[in-house]
Amino acid sequence: MERFFIVCPLVFLAGFVDSIAGGGGLISFPAYMLAGIPVHVILGTSKLSSFPGAIVAAARFAKNKYIRWKLALPCGIMAVIGAFWGASLALRVDEKLIKSLMIVVLPVVAFYVLRNKNMGVDETGEAVSWKKTLLVGMAASLLIGMYDGFYGPGTGTFLILVFTGIVKLGMKEAAGISKFINLAADISALGTFFMGGKVDYALGITAALFCMAGSYFGSGLVLNNGQKIVRPVVMVVLALLFVKIIMGQ
Repeated sequence: MERFFIVCPLVFLAGFVDSIAGGGGLISFPAYMLAGIPVHVILGTSKLSSFPGAIVAAARFAKNKYIRWKLALPCGIMAVIGAFWGASLALRVDEKLIKSLMIVVLPVVAFYVLRNKNMGVDETGEAVSWKKTLLVGMAASLLIGMYDGFYGPGTGTFLILVFTGIVKLGMKEAAGISKFINLAADISALGTFFMGGKVDYALGITAALFCMAGSYFGSGLVLNNGQKIVRPVVMVVLALLFVKIIMGQ
């Protein structure tokens, strides 16, 4: 039971943060590690616990017409392909390598969040052509989808940074399409880990309920113009987790 008390509250927070700015895996992944779950099982179980929350958040964005389906659908297909490749590779990699990746991932995410100070709020950059938008979106979805399948933490943040910084979407539209792409990648990766027997169903399903609740409240905050807190939330979470990981080495 101890693992449930460790994982579930932190997964609620992960769902909350992920629906605002992405990067919920930066919280949930260490939570599973703290509970003593093997790394490959974490990869599968975390996908099981996160994708229902992604459904809730994506549905809220879709309901409020913040998902451009003409762009989201081809990007989602690329994310499915990328996540399958990434998850298949993860099943063949030693867990020590996967653990060590977090030390690299956290500073990289922090760097890009700091560079994009407004996270798409009041974006005044020059409009991007549809062709470039589609090509950049699909390429980013394939590559970030691979990363999501292989490891995952920070996926939503990377997507938001691409769609605000390069494609020049506003924060709400970027968050909406990023959530849909993240959902597609999670389902693809989950299927791959399921086939590999790397899913703890009892823990994953319970944590999923907490993730859904966090995602519901977090996505509502964004839709009600709470996106200005995105950068501070991401930076605080990254700072705390980085300190925790360094101290644990």
